[in-house]
Amino acid sequence: MKIYYHLPGLFEFYDLYKAYLPLFREHREYFYDWCEIGSIYGAPSDCIWGGGRVGFGDAEPRKVAKLMREYEISARLTFSNSLIREEHFADARCNKLCKMFESGAVSSAGEMRAIQDEDKNREYSDASEMNTVQNGIIIHSDLLLNYIKTKYPNFYFVSSTTKVITDFEQFKAELDRDDFRYVVPDFRLNKQFDKLNALTSEQKQKIEFLCNECCWFGCYDRKKCYENVSQKSLGEKCEDHVCISPTAQRGYRFSDAMKNPGFIGIEDIQNIYAPAGFQHFKIEGRSLGSALILEFLLYYMTKPEHQLKVREEIYLDSTLDLF
Repeated sequence: MKIYYHLPGLFEFYDLYKAYLPLFREHREYFYDWCEIGSIYGAPSDCIWGGGRVGFGDAEPRKVAKLMREYEISARLTFSNSLIREEHFADARCNKLCKMFESGAVSSAGEMRAIQDEDKNREYSDASEMNTVQNGIIIHSDLLLNYIKTKYPNFYFVSSTTKVITDFEQFKAELDRDDFRYVVPDFRLNKQFDKLNALTSEQKQKIEFLCNECCWFGCYDRKKCYENVSQKSLGEKCEDHVCISPTAQRGYRFSDAMKNPGFIGIEDIQNIYAPAGFQHFKIEGRSLGSALILEFLLYYMTKPEHQLKVREEIYLDSTLDLF
């Protein structure tokens, strides 16, 4: 059974993926043959529909889209702002992103026109020029979902973990919604195996587990944390959210995430989740540095005997700033 990883930093880590994806394609022997890249997700900085994490991605959307087309990888726009109102639908930047990414690939003529055209208003190619890989939207707000479905019907949708659905029956109801191709549960549902294993095959195929969350397992303030990010994305003045985790001052550490009761490691995927019929796994990390993202790629996707080779190839790329 193939396992599909959904990777962070579509706009934040463009340079890293520009170096990593050729390795993944040209030296497939370095990587586990049972895994593939299902998508890369993210949102540019100053994107008011964005949520989950404050966006810092500054790569040009046109270049990002071109890279995803070249490697036939689904790009997901993270539009998980939970506080969207109808007045925000008119945002030009977000609508241009939708127009550009609604379908996966453009014709060669259309691509060349986009590359040659310096007009900012033309850097987003028309959906009519696109034709292959389907891209997606990670979404929280039903209001925004309905708007995008109507205006840009060629996307698929992913229900965001920012909904913080911790009740399993509510999670099942989310899985049964036709709106979503995938649903990312709250990480605290990751190990409820009796309930997970009782799901239908169709429901299992829609689950996308968040593997490496470092948030305190006992957090009761997670939804407020996400709402604070949504406020900031909208440009609203608000105080920074104060994390209630007893180890908040340590920041994100992969070694800490591995001790989290909700952590899903590579052996868990191979020995527990895959045999039970689960295929989709999301890697957190949009707000982290490239060096840490590389460690995730090494741990989850790269054979141990080839990890040093991949690390050296990436670190020796002089165009990358990994810290």
